[in-house]
Amino acid sequence: MKKLLLITFFLSYTILSFSQDIRIKKFNSNVLNNDRYLKIYVPPSYTTDSTKVYPVAIVLDAEYLFDVYVGNAILFANKDEAPEQIVIGINQNYYDERYKDCSYQKENSLPTEEGAKFYKFIKGELFQFIEENYRVSPFKTIVGTTLTANFINYFLIEDYPSFNAFININPYYALDMPLFIQQKVQNLKDENIYYYQSNGKNNLEKYQSLINQSKTLLEGTENPKFKYKYEAFNNNSTATIGQSIASALETIFEMYSSISTEEFEKNIKHLSPADAIAYLENKYVEIEYLFGSNLKIRQKDIFAVEPIILDKENGDYLKNFGEMINKLYKNSPIGDYYIGRYYETGKKYKQALNYYKNGYMKLPEGDPNADAYYENIERVLNKRDGVIDDSENETDKQ
Repeated sequence: MKKLLLITFFLSYTILSFSQDIRIKKFNSNVLNNDRYLKIYVPPSYTTDSTKVYPVAIVLDAEYLFDVYVGNAILFANKDEAPEQIVIGINQNYYDERYKDCSYQKENSLPTEEGAKFYKFIKGELFQFIEENYRVSPFKTIVGTTLTANFINYFLIEDYPSFNAFININPYYALDMPLFIQQKVQNLKDENIYYYQSNGKNNLEKYQSLINQSKTLLEGTENPKFKYKYEAFNNNSTATIGQSIASALETIFEMYSSISTEEFEKNIKHLSPADAIAYLENKYVEIEYLFGSNLKIRQKDIFAVEPIILDKENGDYLKNFGEMINKLYKNSPIGDYYIGRYYETGKKYKQALNYYKNGYMKLPEGDPNADAYYENIERVLNKRDGVIDDSENETDKQ
């Protein structure tokens, strides 16, 4: 009973916390010729850092999906597994607007006149509203379920996709939609497209069949620009909403997260030291460009590529590695350690000693690693004792 009360309190506190950052906006649409209500979540940091920009997520069926998406977005951001996001939800269920908004013609699977208006509302009026009122990065996500999950694909199959990520929860695909999607993703050439698709056990047979058809087509698509993930859940459609959104965020923002074992094995393990350093630098340049997150390279990512730098090419790139780290973490001894290793490997003990000492001086008093770090100094002193290489003699003469 106590455990249940604790869980209930935690969920209530979480909902209350992010609900304070949510506002409802009445939006008069000229395209739709009516008023629409938007739910808008803006991260707390938005008001404290006037230079930061944020990726945007547009959530259809906001009455059902918005709070679940925002809750997961906050959790992933707090765990440093995704950037903070601005989330815009569109309410569509007060008068069953979703059925007009997302309607399509059975004969060609394209939007009806009403569906085309809703498409223009999002791509025109809503995009303009977001751009004029919020600091946003280039990265955009759109989320839908069942009928609205089919609709979001019209923003994919257009000439230039309006979104970078598509979260399809139990999609009720139009008959031709699987083929439309396959034809589009085969020819992607510019930005990466992240495509998540889930399938719950109680979807109607005709929709199960179309989801499975699209899965077969998309799994056979060999385009590195198309990042696809499919999941089948043995739960009803309500339960799969939370599961799908959490799993989709993990997939979409995998690049933002620190280097995983899978990423290392797939993309880094076989690189040369120079290419490993370049991979690390490019990863964070891409993070800043897409998500607006000006992160320093995480220390855990530095340690992830360390074996390559140490073990390959006789440590020739240790100096480059250390200099990069010193620029990022001026008060850390890590960069000095790697440069010290570089000179020690080359038997240039005087320079090695200077860097090891410099790194040691950066350690705060009482640091538990101080003794282990000082062993580098003692080791080089012993090596240097009576052993000064010719290059150091030449340096001393200059």
